[in-house]
Amino acid sequence: MKQILEFIPLILFFAVYKLAGVREAAVTLVIATILQMIILKWKYGKIEKQQIIMGSAVVFFGLLTAYFNEIKYLQWKVTIVYALFALILLVAQFGFKTPLIKKLLGKEIELPNKVWNNLNLGWAIFFLICMLVNIYISQAFSEEIWVDFKSFGILAMTFVATICTGVYIYRYLPKEKD
Repeated sequence: MKQILEFIPLILFFAVYKLAGVREAAVTLVIATILQMIILKWKYGKIEKQQIIMGSAVVFFGLLTAYFNEIKYLQWKVTIVYALFALILLVAQFGFKTPLIKKLLGKEIELPNKVWNNLNLGWAIFFLICMLVNIYISQAFSEEIWVDFKSFGILAMTFVATICTGVYIYRYLPKEKD
């Protein structure tokens, strides 16, 4: 339920963009994101830091997009957020010697430190790739293609990265005895 709730603002943005345009889509995205945060707080009692960062960025850049009727502000949001995620992961790993991915997932699974470091670095690289691909698509292609990419391309890239993560850590997971 929580994962589905997280995609509703994006789905609404995509649909309204195709039907009415960028300004209306941005307003819809902002309202849906605020409602999403309210529902998450009400249903789960808290909102995770990542959701607060993303929600705040969506509201800020979504309002700029609506006010100026320019998609470039949402395009910047994607670039800035992915750069920020990559930077946070890299600073945690190399500056504080703590892979942040371990702090996020370490309660769920137990892996060797080298694997946590590789995962952390891998996700930082993934976010940098997403940032660079977003910049390229937003600059080299039409607004409509960027909206399609934002709505489906990044989702597909994230799905592939998640599958790769699962394949990578599978061999390090404890095996059940017969």
